Amino acid sequence: MAVAKKKEGEESGAEAPSLWERMERPAPAPRTSLTLERIAAAAVEIADEEGGAAVTMRRLATKLGVAPMAAYRHVNGKDDLWALMIDRVSRELTVPDGATDWRDVLRSYALQTRELMLAHPWMAVMPTPVITLTPSRMAVAERQLAALAVCGLDADSVMAAFRAVTSFVHGSAQSEIAVREYQERHGWTSGDETRRALAPQMVYLMSTGRYPAYEQYALSAARKDDRAWEFAFGLDCVLDGIARRLGI
Repeated sequence: MAVAKKKEGEESGAEAPSLWERMERPAPAPRTSLTLERIAAAAVEIADEEGGAAVTMRRLATKLGVAPMAAYRHVNGKDDLWALMIDRVSRELTVPDGATDWRDVLRSYALQTRELMLAHPWMAVMPTPVITLTPSRMAVAERQLAALAVCGLDADSVMAAFRAVTSFVHGSAQSEIAVREYQERHGWTSGDETRRALAPQMVYLMSTGRYPAYEQYALSAARKDDRAWEFAFGLDCVLDGIARRLGI
């Protein structure tokens, strides 16, 4: 019986190298100008300009000026593409070298992540945005986990505290992006304009007398449209809670 000849470099039972292993390997020969870096940059540009749903392999090929199947020689599909995009934009997240206190490190990353997501709103609707494993995201997590670890906490507490902050950041930013996109779809350009448009619904709901606490907020709040202040306040509440709970 004839035995199928293995392709060059193929080993029996060996798994294909990961996307990141392939990315770090030097190119064997300058056969093509298409690289993972170019693919990532083009995909991010498409998503920023047209939305995440516009990032398809065909649209990407058109932007790169290559045949539709060319990109598949570099990425296995949409999951690889999302990962490349997340990794590329996450490189923007840094903290000053002198920052060592756990609270300063986590707070800096949290504030930057909000700004990053607002600048790239497709991150809010990307599948599994929090658990995508990429070198840049791992570097961000490593810095925060290391800052918490030096406080003498056990490994479970370190991870739970890190995830609590991460969940707040992503949930808050996703909510902010959703509201902004809702306003844009309706052509509302400000908080006041939005409230005027929704006034009939709000007036009726308040007239039922069932929501006195919310009515008090609506009548007296002075920072209704200050999303940055609201985010920073909520973040500090989370950090205060971690500090008190863990005694750090």
